[in-house]
Amino acid sequence: MADKTEAIKIIVADDHVIFLDGITSLLDREQKLSIIGKAKNGKEFIELLQHQTPDLALLDISMPEMDGIELTKYLKKNHPSIKILIITTHGSMQTIAKLIRLGANGYLLKNAERTELVHAISTIINGENYYSEEVSEKLKTNTKNLKNNLSSIEELSQREKEILTLIAKEYTATEIAEKTFISLNTVNTHRRNLLSKLNAKNTAGLVKYAVENGLLD
Repeated sequence: MADKTEAIKIIVADDHVIFLDGITSLLDREQKLSIIGKAKNGKEFIELLQHQTPDLALLDISMPEMDGIELTKYLKKNHPSIKILIITTHGSMQTIAKLIRLGANGYLLKNAERTELVHAISTIINGENYYSEEVSEKLKTNTKNLKNNLSSIEELSQREKEILTLIAKEYTATEIAEKTFISLNTVNTHRRNLLSKLNAKNTAGLVKYAVENGLLD
């Protein structure tokens, strides 16, 4: 058996057992890669971290109990040194943008070849981000919108984000005032500022923005 003492340590999380076992078998054949754990959801992944720390997390998105998005949030907050590569069937720009914003280091679709997957892992471990060709094309097409979304969300104060989230959850202005302990006039001022900053025409535009930028998670 090949010596894997210096291999890249990986934990894989996917709720489809056939895929989980298949990708584990596939990658473990690589001398420079070592699968040190398998999980069927985010909670199982976190339990594995009590015993070992991987260099890279290979994550699906749709998983029960704790999905890949929530796990990405958790890892970036509590284990920032762990690199994250998403491998999934979800190719929507909204999902891609959300995970990039959360700090995922790479994004592959499950139709990727083994050689691309190995290359993606190596690229990420070496400090660069990696996106499949299909994902890269979507990013290029949507770069302007993505940058606008990222810059807009960064411009919002914590109070404005709070107000926006409550608006998106269908609280009335009066209810928001009561919940946040501010005056009704202040709530309305925040709403006007949000409309201006986010270039939204009405409440529906604010709700759409909140959904697309993950403020309702």
